[in-house]
Amino acid sequence: MEDFRRAYMQLCKEAGVEPQESVLAQLQGTRAAAGGTRLDLSGQSLTVESCAVLGRTLQKDTLFTELGLSDCMLSEEGAKLFLSGLCSNTTVKVLDLKGNNLRGAGAEALGKLLVRNKTLRRLVLEWNALGMWEEGFSIFCEGLASNSCLTQLDLRNNQINHQGAAELALALKRNSVLQELDLRWNNIGLLGGRALMDALQQNRSLLQLEMAGNNIPSDILRSIEQSMEHNSDRQSTMRERRSRTHVLSKEIQILKEEKGRQFLSLMETIDKQKDEMGRSSRNSSIRVGQLQEALSERKSTVNALTAKLQMTEAALAMSEQKVNNLGDLLTRVKLEKTELMERHSKDIKKHQEDNVLHEGKLLREVNNLSEKNHQLKNKLEERERRCKSQQDQIFELKQELTNSTAELKLRLAQAEERLDMEKRRAKQALEDMDSLRQKEVDHINRHLEESERALQDRILKLEGQRIQLEEELSRVKAAIVTERAQAEEELGKVRTQVRLEEQQHLSSMEEKLRNARQARDEAQSHCTQQKQTIAELHARTGQQSIEMDALRRRIDEQQQELSGKEQEKMAEVARVRVELQEQIGHLQAERTAQSSLKEKIAALEREMKALSTSHREALLDKESEISSLLERLRMKEGEIQRMREDEAQRASFLQNAILTYVQGSTLGHLSPKK
Repeated sequence: MEDFRRAYMQLCKEAGVEPQESVLAQLQGTRAAAGGTRLDLSGQSLTVESCAVLGRTLQKDTLFTELGLSDCMLSEEGAKLFLSGLCSNTTVKVLDLKGNNLRGAGAEALGKLLVRNKTLRRLVLEWNALGMWEEGFSIFCEGLASNSCLTQLDLRNNQINHQGAAELALALKRNSVLQELDLRWNNIGLLGGRALMDALQQNRSLLQLEMAGNNIPSDILRSIEQSMEHNSDRQSTMRERRSRTHVLSKEIQILKEEKGRQFLSLMETIDKQKDEMGRSSRNSSIRVGQLQEALSERKSTVNALTAKLQMTEAALAMSEQKVNNLGDLLTRVKLEKTELMERHSKDIKKHQEDNVLHEGKLLREVNNLSEKNHQLKNKLEERERRCKSQQDQIFELKQELTNSTAELKLRLAQAEERLDMEKRRAKQALEDMDSLRQKEVDHINRHLEESERALQDRILKLEGQRIQLEEELSRVKAAIVTERAQAEEELGKVRTQVRLEEQQHLSSMEEKLRNARQARDEAQSHCTQQKQTIAELHARTGQQSIEMDALRRRIDEQQQELSGKEQEKMAEVARVRVELQEQIGHLQAERTAQSSLKEKIAALEREMKALSTSHREALLDKESEISSLLERLRMKEGEIQRMREDEAQRASFLQNAILTYVQGSTLGHLSPKK
């Protein structure tokens, strides 16, 4: 904290600017508060020079992770200088710029910050005016689209209209990191809500979107909430998949470690056997030397030992027979090993053939699903064409309504002009009567008063009729507007429902295909692992055969060198048998491991079959839902046709009423008499 304060003071001196006392006091307060990682300057009126110096000091700062600049009344230049300094910062993760009235230049600076900064995680821009200038807000949206680190963005009360919402929608289509977005209390409206709803069909990372106070219909808000729920479900499934893959990788590592340990134990046993064989050969060589010395000393007793030599020759013959028997046993063991290897190879070939058949079935199912998706897309295009034709008809009805309202307005204006003309003529007639007949003033006054009363009564009647007609017109217009809005809402709901259902269906099918592919990849990996284990077994059997040959050679050498030591040979043969039994036990354990792998493959195949059955059931359900939606569309088309007929009847009634009113008015009878 002290280093930051010194750097701030040094830069102020270099720029020839006096350091702001409020900033120094705040820095002193944060230093007194145990040196926290948050710099809070909220409520401080920062000048342009102090903003520039703070931006330069924050370029190389590594202490603060949060910056609070709410209600600082930053100017456009000050905000630009401050944010340009933050572009190269690598520690700030939270930035609060609430209530600073940022507009066009501020939005451009924020866009550049989002493009260049790679550490900012949360940005608060509440109570600003970023949406007032479209160009600056578009640059801000481009920066948001290219950003790859921001996860939380607060844009409440920023005067964002439907065009700004469209720019935000384009940014959300390209952004894959943002998780929380707050757009409450703006002017997004219906068009902006639709644009954001369309953008959420492509965005998979946004988990929370607040849209209250934007004059958006409830159905669009519901669809946005549904897309948020879908994104959260996808995130949870991705987390589960990652955890599962992590667990599987750990299990694979554990298995590899166990195999390595087994291999090391085998190598240790082999080394021990080699050491024991070396010791036995040394002992035998020592004993042979002793025997030679004894023979050299006892040359005189050769005649007595001839009988003993004959006995030893008989014993040697017996030992040779035993050695032959042991050789037969070894050949039998080899034959059994070869038979086991052939069986393993046959089983593996069978598994590979089964896997190939299973993959062919999966490919066929995928092709069928793609054909069904193509058919559904064709149906969607037909429905969209129908909707376009209905929109054209609605537009024609709107034009007819506007024409009828214009004609009614013209006729009302003509009626008012006639009333004014009649009033003027009555006034002129009164003035003429006053000038010609001054003597009969009383009689004429009475007559004029009576005529004025009659005219006023007629005018009142005409005005009442006009008011009634205007009320009827307003009612008809309101009814037509409400009916049209209802029809448009129903059409929009039907479209959104159909699109959402089809997109959900497509997404579910894609996820299932991905799961199937992953299961196939896992099965292939298991097969490759089995192949590797089989290759290792082949190598081990080769090594064992080589070792057996070496043992045979050693046995022959020992037979030539140590013909009179049957007991030691029997002990060595017993040791060899024990080793062979141990190796056979290891082979059997590996065989059990292979059987467990086979069981796992069978379980995976069962899961694939269950998934295929669930795919088929889901497809049948979706086809039934599509048929029900088609029936609903037909009902809606019938209702729209009925509404059109009712509107046509009402328009004809209005035209007839207006014609009767114009033709039956008393004003038309009075004008020719005068």
